[in-house]
Formats: sequence, structure tokens, C-alpha cells
Amino acid sequence: MSVASTHYDAVIIGAGMSGLATAVRLGMFGQKVLVLERHNSAGGLNSFYARGQRKYDVGLHALTNWVPEGTKGAPLVKLMRQLRIRREELDLCPQLGSRVTMAGRNLRVNNCFADFEADVAREFPRSIDRFRALDAYLSGLDEAALEARGGSARALLDERLGDPLLRDMLLLPTCFYGSAVEDDIEVSQFAVMWRSLFKEGFARPFIGVRQVIRLLIDRCREHGVERRMKCGVRRLEVRGDRVSAIALDDGTEVTAERVYSSAGAIETLRLRSDQAPLVGASEVGRLGYAETIATYEPQAFAGFGWQDTIIFFCDDERFSYRAPADLVDPRSGVICIPNNYHYGAGRALDEGWLRVTALANHDAWCRLPEAEYLAQKQAWCARLNRVARAHLPAVADAVHDAAQTSTDVFTPRTVRKFTGHLNGAIYGAPTKRRDGRTDVANLFLIGTDQGFLGVTGAMLSGISMANLHGLKA
Repeated sequence: MSVASTHYDAVIIGAGMSGLATAVRLGMFGQKVLVLERHNSAGGLNSFYARGQRKYDVGLHALTNWVPEGTKGAPLVKLMRQLRIRREELDLCPQLGSRVTMAGRNLRVNNCFADFEADVAREFPRSIDRFRALDAYLSGLDEAALEARGGSARALLDERLGDPLLRDMLLLPTCFYGSAVEDDIEVSQFAVMWRSLFKEGFARPFIGVRQVIRLLIDRCREHGVERRMKCGVRRLEVRGDRVSAIALDDGTEVTAERVYSSAGAIETLRLRSDQAPLVGASEVGRLGYAETIATYEPQAFAGFGWQDTIIFFCDDERFSYRAPADLVDPRSGVICIPNNYHYGAGRALDEGWLRVTALANHDAWCRLPEAEYLAQKQAWCARLNRVARAHLPAVADAVHDAAQTSTDVFTPRTVRKFTGHLNGAIYGAPTKRRDGRTDVANLFLIGTDQGFLGVTGAMLSGISMANLHGLKA
């Protein structure tokens, strides 16, 4: 696209979900918007890549906050209204059923809070009244409030529940799906996850994350948003209290009334001309993931009898959510089987899929020589696959191995390479800025370090910051 002018109402750093949603929202109101992306594909942490004819989702396990058609006031409903996306365009298919499993106990997470509550009553009868009181408290919080206060969810659960195992089973999915804090999650973010996972639930577009990206890009085109791919930001020129110019990787400069960055708080700070190159080192997040992806011949896979959609598992006596000393911590994680959604009659994925996510050590992966790095990826792929299979109906090794058609792995090193997140920190820095403001008057944070969680949260982050700093300002 030819560039008529180098000055914009808004320049957005990053074509992830938050960046694209910000662009769509501002573009709707006639603002001149430029989206900059260093890589050749959109989506950020929730993108996909192709190997031959096969497309791998790298972020999306599920779209959270699913609610039945006609539900009013839910985050997903607000999102669709603000971006003018029709429900049928998302093609959302609800999950078959997920669970949290630990110490021989299971809690269903199946888009029906009554079932989740019933399982708590069965597994933790002495705690059910305190659980219900906790639900009433969390349901009374405004999880979308931009002035949301912090605090420890672990401490809250200890105080209100008193049962360490139930506490850990509630922290397990909420931490893995949104926490940048070791062994904990901020109360306001826990309230978001409580609603997103337990009160509402999971769904998936039939073709995966590509459907969401496609819709956002289509809306960008409709509203005249300019996108430059393979063009990142080299430096933000700061004069006084404003970004005066944005220097691009290609050597050109643009200017803007406002700049929205999804790069992360510290990563954005390091782009500024008024800051030292390594500023904020102590504030960088430490929590990174490794994820294995395996595909299977579809007919054989159907015979495995794997019916769970997502399993949050912990095989230890206590749930530990910390950067491991080893390359990967296989004691806990997330198992996702994308085949197990209600896709409707006549629709099924072309292959069987198994994804396993676990905590990983960024520095340990980055220290490996290339040959050893590749070897360790394969070794951990096999190991995490075995860990996952222990929580699923048993399949003979020979049957399982014969049906497998491909494997792949991403590590914190992969995340850093393709997103720029320091330490490969999947959820960014521990401290979030809910109002998106920085100490530079026209520079705002969106996405991971603004503080809304998940795919739905990322898009709501973009919408909220566009509304607050671009449309109401």
C-alpha cells in the first residue's frame, strides 16, 4: 500500500490480538491508523504457522468466556458488539468437557458452573459453603475495572477456603491461563479467570485461531487501517513528555498523535530514546512455557477414546508455578485435544491433535548449542507426550506410535524470537498497568502488560485502551 502521509492519529506496535482490535476500534471512527509488525504473520502470541499443508496453532487452546447465544453483558458479547463481529462469523464450537485433576480428584470445567460446584461439593464437602461464599465475593468484583486493585489470590484462597488442595486445584488453571506471578495470581486477574474459565467456559472456532485473525484483518481493511508486516520499531524518539517520532527497522520515520504498544512494558521502555538499553531488567517476567504438538491419523485417533477437551493436571502433592531449574517442569501443565469440541454434524478436524504445555526455563533453553537444542526438543516432546497420556484412556505404545503423523515443539526461546518478549515470558511482566498509561503522555500499553487475559482479554484490552485514550480523550 502506498503511504500518502507519514503522520497518523495512531501507530500500533504489534499485530497481535490486542493490536488488531485497537486498530479496528479506532478505524471505525475514521482515525488514520498504522499497525507495525516485525514478523510476516499476525496474531502475536496467538498465531499459527504452516509446515507443508498442516497449520499449527501456537497460542489458542480455547476462546474463553463462551456463553450461549442471547446472553447479555458477557465479555465475549461486548467484544463482538464493539468490533461489529457477528456471532456466526466466529463459528464458535463449545467444548465437550474439561477438568482439573490433582491427587486423584477431578473438577469438571464444562461450560456449566453448576457441575463445577457439584464436583467441589463431592470432592471437598467440608469446604463447599466457603466455596460458595468465595464465588459470591468474586462475582461481586468488577473484573474489567481499570482501577482494579492487586493482592494475592493465594492468600485470598487460604483465608476463605482453608483447604490447600482445593486452593491448588483452583490456582492450577488460572495460573496457567494468565499469571505472570510465580506461585500466585493477582486477585483482580483471578476474578477474570474465575469468570472466564469456571462461570462461562471454552469454545473454539472450527479452523482455530486463523478465524479470529482473519476477522480482525478483514475489519482492518474495511476501516482503512494500514498494516506493515516485516517492519518493526527500532526506536521511539521521546522529547519532553511525548513520543515525537517512531523510527522503523527499514530506516524510515513516522509520527503519530498516539502510540499503542503491545510489545510489553519493559520491551517498550527499551525502545525509548530517553532510556538506557537494559533498563527494567529486574522487572522482566520469568515464566515461560514449552508446548509439544503431535498429530495423528484420524481414524486411529478416534479409536483412542480421548474425550477430554482440556485437562489441567498436577502430579505433585503441591502445585508449584515457578520457573524450573531444568529445561521443563513435567509435574504440572495443560493437555489440550482440539478435536474435542462440538463442531456439528459432518464436521471434524482432518487429523487428531494432542498439545501439552508445561513450565520451562528460558535461560536453560537459550544456553544450548543448536544441535543439542533440537535434540532436547525431541526428547521433551516424547516425555511430555507420555506424561499427558497418563491422564487419558490407555493406548498401547505400538498403536499410539503407529498413528502419529507429526510432532513439533516450541520453547521460551521460540516465544522470544517471534514475539520479542524478554525471557520468553508468555504473560509478560508481573506488574500490570490496567489503565495502559506510561510516563509518556501519548504512549500507551495494550495486551499482555495492560493486564486483560486470554484471547478474549487481549481483544478487550485493545478495545478498552482505544476507547479510553483514543476516542474519549
